[in-house]
Amino acid sequence: MFLCLGACLIAGCSSKPSDPKSQAPPPAVVHADADPNMVQVDHPDQFALVSATDYAASSTIQVTGTVNPDISRTIPVISIASGRVVEVHARIGDYVKKGQLLMDVQSTDVSGAFGTYLKAVNDERLAKVQLDRAKILNDKGAIPNSQVEIAQNAEEDAQAALSASEEQLRVLGVDKNHPAATVKVYSPASGFIIAQNVTNAAAAGVTYSGSANAFTIADLSHVWIICDVYENDLPTVHLGQKADIRLTAYPDRVLTGVISDIGAVLDPQIRTAKVRIQVENPGTLMRVGMFATATIHGKTLQTHVLVPATAVLHLHDRDWVYTPAGDGKFRRLMVHGGASLPGNMQEIVSGLDAGQQVVSNALALQNTADQ
Repeated sequence: MFLCLGACLIAGCSSKPSDPKSQAPPPAVVHADADPNMVQVDHPDQFALVSATDYAASSTIQVTGTVNPDISRTIPVISIASGRVVEVHARIGDYVKKGQLLMDVQSTDVSGAFGTYLKAVNDERLAKVQLDRAKILNDKGAIPNSQVEIAQNAEEDAQAALSASEEQLRVLGVDKNHPAATVKVYSPASGFIIAQNVTNAAAAGVTYSGSANAFTIADLSHVWIICDVYENDLPTVHLGQKADIRLTAYPDRVLTGVISDIGAVLDPQIRTAKVRIQVENPGTLMRVGMFATATIHGKTLQTHVLVPATAVLHLHDRDWVYTPAGDGKFRRLMVHGGASLPGNMQEIVSGLDAGQQVVSNALALQNTADQ
């Protein structure tokens, strides 16, 4: 028994302490994921390569804005007579012609103006009779010339009052020979109704609680693009400069406008000034409120890179090109595309240098890689 205990003690004393490092798990090996912008195809020779070239073009800045009506071509429609709207014959968004009936207004102004007119007619008739009588008496020597002059002045005053009452009826839109209880309001010009402030049974006119402007009509053959231009870009913007307008709704259409005003006050929050671009609107293509992008062309020349339009891939709201990477691989590079140029060419603002080779048909390569 003692021999066994001694053997155990000797064995315990001679054993070495365990190493904590030997008990730790093996170190992790990190394998880098494949580059998502690197693609490999079996037959890379089927994709032709072209070299990016450089060309000189005028400096440009791109700004965003909205379509607004030309204030100089905007006309308010008001009812001179105050009262209640009986019927509305046009609605916002409608195209109306000059002289078209817009609404009927029931107004006490009509009866008051017609009463004034009737009194002026009677006064003028009486003054005319008195003048004729005075002339007859003067011819017979019964009254002096001064009495005739007094009657003449009274007749002229009565005629002036009658003319004023007739003009008041005309302004109200009432026919003196066919008076009515309502006033008809007609369109003063042709155009689109872009604002409506009255409805049936609403108040109208320049007094009471009615709106002074019942409708607003705009000629949309010319519109304004109101853009925000940052403070550091203002030195390159001048009156009379041309700008290319692209609409979000019609990205393939390019319209040309001219800068007609540069705001004198900057927005203190975003440090931008309002720049107004006047643009013709053929066929009312542009609608008020549409978003637009304006490319303003400067006078200084800048060097840009040029590639075929087919070499640019539009993916996830970004522009990409493919460059050869060797061993049947191609690398996808993100670039900043610029203006579309004649000959099916595309301007590259940044991300690519002149002389670099790119795949001429980026969409075909992308489709092959996805298969």
